Amino acid sequence: MTEAEVFWMPVWLSIKTSLLSSIIAFILGSTAARWMARRSFVGKTAVETVLMLPLVLPPTVVGFLLLVLLGRNSWIGAAAEWLFAKPIIFSWGAAVIAAIVVSFPLVYQSMRVGFESVDPELEDSARSAGAGEWQVLRWITLPLVRRAAISAFILAFARGLGEFGATWMVAGNIPGVTQTLPTAIYVAVSNGESQLAWAWTAVIILFSWLLLAASGIGRSREGSGRT
Repeated sequence: MTEAEVFWMPVWLSIKTSLLSSIIAFILGSTAARWMARRSFVGKTAVETVLMLPLVLPPTVVGFLLLVLLGRNSWIGAAAEWLFAKPIIFSWGAAVIAAIVVSFPLVYQSMRVGFESVDPELEDSARSAGAGEWQVLRWITLPLVRRAAISAFILAFARGLGEFGATWMVAGNIPGVTQTLPTAIYVAVSNGESQLAWAWTAVIILFSWLLLAASGIGRSREGSGRT
């Protein structure tokens, strides 16, 4: 394996992992936020606390819980191993799952605030005019939560890109399989390869800057459109 391949492999793996995990986390988080935003029921606070828990738990704790939940001794892990003919733990899928779990609360919180900011009378007016639920969501709700949706997706991608603790616990650090940028940087520092660690650090800083810049451009364009 060439030096270029060694360098770029964690970069592409991180992008692939973050992109897939952010898409799934965005779908799950938006769906949960949409459902919770307009409902009141006994125990709602407890449910929201559980949904937000990965945001405040140490990543290693999240990783340990996933390790127990997805390991071979659990029915989920056993069923997945039977279905895919290999265990989830220490696979690329485990890295994606870890990124989904830690980024889900960010999506949920952003989208819940966005959905709650939509005036219910606008949606009710569309329904009274004969629009179905999908039409209300497509033409009324989603355009109004566009800014929240952009922020939620960028936050999910950035969180997945920087995930380390949970990924290390459930996916390990297998070059070409589960070695993402954060784990690669950790190993490089541990091995005294400071130059390589700095190069990977520069890449992740660049990606983070681009994400923040894209978020700022999106907000400024939306603000210009309103004026």
